[in-house]
Amino acid sequence: AALQKLRGNSDLSAELEEMLAEQAAVKGQRAKNPWELFQNPSLRWQLLSIVVLSSAMQLCGNDSMYFYAAYVFQEAGIPQDKIPYVVIGTGSCELITSVTCNVIIDYAGRRPLLLGGYILMAGWAIVFMVALSQQTQISWMPYLSMACIFAYILSFGIGPAGVTGVLPTEVFDQMSRPAAYMICGSLLWFNLFLVGTAFPFIVKSLAHFCYIPFLVVCICTALYVGFFLPETKGKSFLEISEEFKRRNFKAQTRGGFYKGPEEIKSTVL
Repeated sequence: AALQKLRGNSDLSAELEEMLAEQAAVKGQRAKNPWELFQNPSLRWQLLSIVVLSSAMQLCGNDSMYFYAAYVFQEAGIPQDKIPYVVIGTGSCELITSVTCNVIIDYAGRRPLLLGGYILMAGWAIVFMVALSQQTQISWMPYLSMACIFAYILSFGIGPAGVTGVLPTEVFDQMSRPAAYMICGSLLWFNLFLVGTAFPFIVKSLAHFCYIPFLVVCICTALYVGFFLPETKGKSFLEISEEFKRRNFKAQTRGGFYKGPEEIKSTVL
């Protein structure tokens, strides 16, 4: 009844079948602790994926853009008393794009949004550093810097901000999800503290090229998503799990010991 009210229709046989199959697969198991995920070889790539993506959420430098926002807007000629409202506008852009991402995620897919977001952020980081370095020499460079700030935040919101949070639900089973979300949350706060502490020293050392570390993070994360993260759009948990198990137990797969998704499903059901 709850699913019918949530979905708005009465044909829930496929979804119920998937839920019951997953429930049967974890029958008799207890909820796992975070450290047990690190010890489980069958969760190696799932865990690595959420560690990489959760860390990249903060290490990509999106929050550091707000550090530069007031300075850039002031150089662009925006009155001092209006700058706080413009900074609020940048945050509103991130909120709007995150909501938009949740609307289009089932149409565009997870990998394209993540991959596109980090690639765009890497591109805007390069343009932003060039614009900052030329801001005092060329009159219109502050406007380009201002555009880069908005573009960087929009790219973050449409991809990483909206997609990263849903991945643990799709790649971990019911017994592992709470621990996976605990790991994600811990990494988010730790890396936020790390960036907040280190960024002033990075600015002091690299000056206008302080976004090089964030550029490296964006490029590395895009490469990881492109080469190692499977698409989860429109797939059941068993299908997603099967893709990860191919990586986790590659030797067994080559030796013919691994069961395919249909065989797993029939066995569970």
